[in-house]
Amino acid sequence: MITLKEVNNKKDLKAFVKFPFKLYKNSKYWVPPIISQEMKTFDKKENPVFNDAEARLFLAYRNNEIVGRIVAIINWIEVKEQNQKKMRFGWFDFVDDPEVSQTLLNKVEEIGRENNLEYIEGPVGFSNLDKVGVLTEGFDEVGPMVTWYNHPYYVKHYETASYKVEKSYIESKFDFKNVNPDTFAKANELIKKRYQLRALNFNKTEDVMPYVDKMFDLFNETYAALSSFVAINDIQKAYFKEKFISFVNPEYIKFVMDKDDNLIGFAIVMPSFSKALQKAKGKLFPLGFKHILQAKKNGKDVIFYLIGIRPDFQHKGVHAVIFNEYYKVFSEKGIQTCYRTPELEDNIAIQQIWKHFGPKVYKRRKTYRKDIA
Repeated sequence: MITLKEVNNKKDLKAFVKFPFKLYKNSKYWVPPIISQEMKTFDKKENPVFNDAEARLFLAYRNNEIVGRIVAIINWIEVKEQNQKKMRFGWFDFVDDPEVSQTLLNKVEEIGRENNLEYIEGPVGFSNLDKVGVLTEGFDEVGPMVTWYNHPYYVKHYETASYKVEKSYIESKFDFKNVNPDTFAKANELIKKRYQLRALNFNKTEDVMPYVDKMFDLFNETYAALSSFVAINDIQKAYFKEKFISFVNPEYIKFVMDKDDNLIGFAIVMPSFSKALQKAKGKLFPLGFKHILQAKKNGKDVIFYLIGIRPDFQHKGVHAVIFNEYYKVFSEKGIQTCYRTPELEDNIAIQQIWKHFGPKVYKRRKTYRKDIA
């Protein structure tokens, strides 16, 4: 007998956040979140996404023991302004029992029908800056902190529940030592001269901050054409600025400016915090913060988190300017492995950008859909 309990207090929220710690306690590949930060994600006073979205969290119990969890999400900008009648779900974890997963999904479907929505897609977060997709290949690799990990049995539960694949993603990595700078060094000088561009680099986080709002504006412009994209508003910009930028080495933020000092390209690379988070075990204190700081300063692996080029400058080689700047700083810091966040498998344009680096696909993930109209 499976029973559901909606999360309505801090105690239950903490139980919700900590459930994967039990589910993956024997996994060498799962990367735990910081418990306090994960709880803030669902705090309506902390996360401005709740100005335009709502989320209901549920725990599944069997014999008074938690055996699953899920978040049912409605992004009202997506539903009302973009006319996408979509019910989202994420943070979906469960023991290997179809009754558990089906009970949780049934609840999401019920909420979707109550709100006259037409279909469900997941696992996804609130927006395009959240985690996405259930892992379908690459279970024996440690993932970056910006993705979900899951047991191999998850996929069959989606299929059993009559969900169909909606989107497919790939994650790639490449060894920095194999990067040949000749592939972009010459193009870098040519592109800067032809379009009167310059690279903008940083050494201090406070120097980055005046440009961050413009960067998010360019992010919105760059990714607007992607499926299911929901733009970041001004309140969310401030939230992400505080939440993420301080975790990024300023040397890992690269901007490209035109002759009038307009931002036409950007990239954010993050240190890999995966091993540090595994050591932290969900807590910043007493030692978790120390592990994270060490990874930020001395880590030899990095993640290409975001890259954006203004539409009128796309396909003009601006990426060569960005890569040329990263090659300098990565060489100085002795970077070993570069990882890429999930990218749509059919996004050929983005894959062409990386082709000279010899990327290897090491993980695949998917989102699943079910019509409920």
